[in-house]
Amino acid sequence: MESTKDERLLAAFIYIISFFTVFIGPLIIWLIKKDDSEYIDFHGKEYMNFLISYFVYGLISSLLMLVLVGFILAPIVGLLAFIFTILGAIKAYEGERYRIPTVFRIIK
Repeated sequence: MESTKDERLLAAFIYIISFFTVFIGPLIIWLIKKDDSEYIDFHGKEYMNFLISYFVYGLISSLLMLVLVGFILAPIVGLLAFIFTILGAIKAYEGERYRIPTVFRIIK
């Protein structure tokens, strides 16, 4: 199924707005448009799964700071989150159904 330019723009905006409002912005776009567009629904679910996964990774990294390993892991988790957010936005705008690696697929 081919996505329209507006769908691709809104799907990319889910990722881009997350730099300013990590949870609320992407959630609002997804909830408003998920019934209108299968493409936006896909990227909304992918972003929410990404957010849950990286919250867990961040929490584990923080706990591991007690044994010093977390001081190495936390910046890596942050950098990966930044990179995958940008990749998600680019792929969404290009019309691809990009699956972010290392993400738990909780929301189906």
